[in-house]
Amino acid sequence: MKNELDSKTLLKVYEYIQQHGEEHEEGKYCQGLTAFSDFDGYNIYLKGNGVLLRFGFHNTYHLDYEHDKLKDAFLAKVAELATLAAK
Repeated sequence: MKNELDSKTLLKVYEYIQQHGEEHEEGKYCQGLTAFSDFDGYNIYLKGNGVLLRFGFHNTYHLDYEHDKLKDAFLAKVAELATLAAK
């Protein structure tokens, strides 16, 4: 997989959701994405549009999804929230 996402972008989106999201059973929910971390905060997760992104060790990430269409919709949502976080 190519490096489609920048680590700074992922961290900005995660923080934006933590600040502006509503409490949800898994974490904070904002505009279609849920953000949460494991118990020690070592790995963070973004979930939505049928995709789970795990971001952690050495700024690496892994996307779990069944169809490219789901991944594309997820990445578009991440880009949208990154734009909001930059304002």
